[in-house]
Amino acid sequence: MGRGIVVTRPRELAGALAAAIEKAGGSAILFPTIAIEEAPPPDALGRLDAYDLAVFVSPTAVQKVMARVAKWPERLQAAAIGAGSRRELERRGVPGVLAPEEGADSEALLALPELQRVQGKRVVIFRGGAGRPLLGSALAERGAKVEYAECYRRTRPDADPAPLLARWQRGAVHAVTVSSSEGFDNFLTLLGAAGASHLAATPLFAPHARVAAHAREHGAGEVIVAGAADAAVVERLVAYFHERA
Repeated sequence: MGRGIVVTRPRELAGALAAAIEKAGGSAILFPTIAIEEAPPPDALGRLDAYDLAVFVSPTAVQKVMARVAKWPERLQAAAIGAGSRRELERRGVPGVLAPEEGADSEALLALPELQRVQGKRVVIFRGGAGRPLLGSALAERGAKVEYAECYRRTRPDADPAPLLARWQRGAVHAVTVSSSEGFDNFLTLLGAAGASHLAATPLFAPHARVAAHAREHGAGEVIVAGAADAAVVERLVAYFHERA
């Protein structure tokens, strides 16, 4: 591929994608636009037996929760938004995780048959700070009793964009990958006016149509929906640059 690809995922989650880009012949440029910060243990961890369903919105949510759980309750059904969170749960011995086979967002999880029948069930959603309200709202409308549990916090890092802008200026940045609308917004803020024109002229790879639409509305030029999985992102990057070789 021989191209410089910006990876904006949180530093803790960027390694696998960066390695896959390098393996495919690209140069991964790490520029995290979201920082993961610790949060006090949520009260929900002390009463997991009280819930019927625990939903994890990200691999980070799984890591933070399972680091504090000695044994997962047998009766507690776990659900994950996306394959990455499901794999994290399975690695930690949580059986029978509900997760969509395709897609990695609230809509895909809500489409599962098991989440249609939640009348009267107690649901806890483990997440990092405030997020999209769709999942909790939809489950509540279906009759579930929903509780949110913040197990980490997402913040905008205090990053210096000068080295990245210098690489852009040299023509060494060929694409940008983002994982969320929040990460894209933080990227815009960190780049400032000096980087906005570079970003508008650089293909941006997004995980979902929703994130892609947000990026287009806020200044991105060419936006490609690549999927959320590392393999899908790299496959789309390779195909994109092969078509333009």
